Amino acid sequence: MGVPDPHSGWTFITNHARVLAAIADDSNARIRDIAAHCRLTERAVQRIIVDLEEGGYLSHRREGRANTYRIESGKVLRHPAEAGLTVASLLSLLVQDEVRRGGQSTPRADA
Repeated sequence: MGVPDPHSGWTFITNHARVLAAIADDSNARIRDIAAHCRLTERAVQRIIVDLEEGGYLSHRREGRANTYRIESGKVLRHPAEAGLTVASLLSLLVQDEVRRGGQSTPRADA
């Protein structure tokens, strides 16, 4: 699978959701790998991870030189239009698409 051309304009899925899904797929992923998977810069991924941690959606534990991330799958999404939807429900939608496209195995929402 080739790397798609850079994209400008709006998209249906936010970069925050992309990063969260990448972490759900591999809770030990390096920022470099998340950035490559999401087609973002490492700096952008670092900022998104800080946002997700500050919002209570994500935490990490340092293990040597690596981080292990934990997603709070029961946390409710922020926007009023998604009232009652949890991180797990969002990830399940993203996982279904990834599996259909022949991507990775089922992500772990409780990683």
